[in-house]
Amino acid sequence: MSPARRCSRTACGRAAVATLTYVYADQTAVLGPLATYAEPHAYDLCAEHSERLSAPRGWEVLRLARDPAAEGPSSDDLLALADAVREAGRPVAPLRVAPAEETGRETTRRGHLRVLSSD
Repeated sequence: MSPARRCSRTACGRAAVATLTYVYADQTAVLGPLATYAEPHAYDLCAEHSERLSAPRGWEVLRLARDPAAEGPSSDDLLALADAVREAGRPVAPLRVAPAEETGRETTRRGHLRVLSSD
């Protein structure tokens, strides 16, 4: 598992809780929940730096509220994981290959593959 992402501010080693992106065309700074993965043009900020964030004069700061329920795995995530584990643990039924005389006459063989005619 990768280590927790850290605040992008110089000399700050606290864990990041929010991601800051800029929309230059609209002169807007958008501060939202921590992005799923780090991006080169986004800045991860700790709680302290995200609260103290200010934008250049004339710019708008758009703060998107963090969803506390989204910070950990949801019940849907846990159920999907449990289903995947159960599915992986199921025994695989052997593949039944009908003999050539039941389905047709074998005309060609190439390695483990057979070509059967339907006559």
